[in-house]
Amino acid sequence: MISEALSKMKIITTDDIDEAVKLHDSAVSYLARGEYGKAKKSGLSALRILEKATGIDHPDVANVLNTLGEIYAGQDDYAEAERLYRRSADIMEKAPDSDADILRIRVQSLSGLASIYRIQGRYIEAEPLFIRALEIAESSLGPNDLEVASILNNLAVLYKYNGRFDEAERLYQRALNITKEALGSEHPGVATIYHNLGGLEHSRGRYASGEPYARQSVEIREKTLGPEHPDVAADMAALAAILDRQGKYDEAEKLYQRAIAIFEQEFGSENYELAVNYNNLAAIAYEKGDNAKAEKLYNQALAIKEKILGTDHPDVAMTLNNLAVLYMSQGKYAEAESLYRRSLSIFEKSLDPAHPNVITCLENLARLINRKTEE
Repeated sequence: MISEALSKMKIITTDDIDEAVKLHDSAVSYLARGEYGKAKKSGLSALRILEKATGIDHPDVANVLNTLGEIYAGQDDYAEAERLYRRSADIMEKAPDSDADILRIRVQSLSGLASIYRIQGRYIEAEPLFIRALEIAESSLGPNDLEVASILNNLAVLYKYNGRFDEAERLYQRALNITKEALGSEHPGVATIYHNLGGLEHSRGRYASGEPYARQSVEIREKTLGPEHPDVAADMAALAAILDRQGKYDEAEKLYQRAIAIFEQEFGSENYELAVNYNNLAAIAYEKGDNAKAEKLYNQALAIKEKILGTDHPDVAMTLNNLAVLYMSQGKYAEAESLYRRSLSIFEKSLDPAHPNVITCLENLARLINRKTEE
């Protein structure tokens, strides 16, 4: 969802605004390379110039706000990303439907805000924004525009989290076809959808089916972005998650460790992706019987998730459930029951009652209660 419309605007003529265009283009380039610090500096500089030159409610300002929203989201600052996207959306609500560039910025504002809501676990708020963005994009930009593919992909992610797997697959496949047709089969945008298709199969429990997608994602992005890019690390972590559920622990563990090293180098010690990898490494440690290591890693994951996402997010509930499984296996029934009940409460507030995570947590709690009764 990288914004490019600014450099195309016909009204830009002054030296100051030309400088803003260059700064924004630099921000977009840095963002594509995963260099978030440099991207933020360039984007903020472009924003300051444009606010003075065009006024604070100009579509060019909204366009830069969208890019900055993506940058802040990439650094796990979701509150600031939400503020930026919301401000952009408010600007674009007032903008006239004068040309395709204006409509594209409006679509990106809505889709960006919806993506933040989805990350925050606010699924009910996210879906109508995605659908509205999709309707505008299809009608104004065309059904095969890359903006349409981006929204389809993001809406599919939401449906995956909601347990609407068939709908998610249909949207992913449509997004994949559009992206391949527009960019070719070796583009990082194609890798993103392969990554997500692998994640969908993981959520369905069809791990062997997800492995080819995950491997394609890693292969494409390593070729195009280099082996140390954070997007490559995310792909390696996704592949590892599929491998470890098939019992391929050695390869999975190596991939997790490589991904962690890249994330730590790029983002420091409290990044969301680190939490995901700590959670998954803990599961391997548990399977290998190293309970002390598993407990440490689960607690590291939990601390990061609670700090970044808040205490009532479904991702937090997932790690709470996993830690409860560990405690139950050790006979720590009181600790396990407390975590199961907290996890279930979070899941029930944010997910459909038929969602696999709700069902799994209920089954785990029932198993614990039965075990306590038997003993």
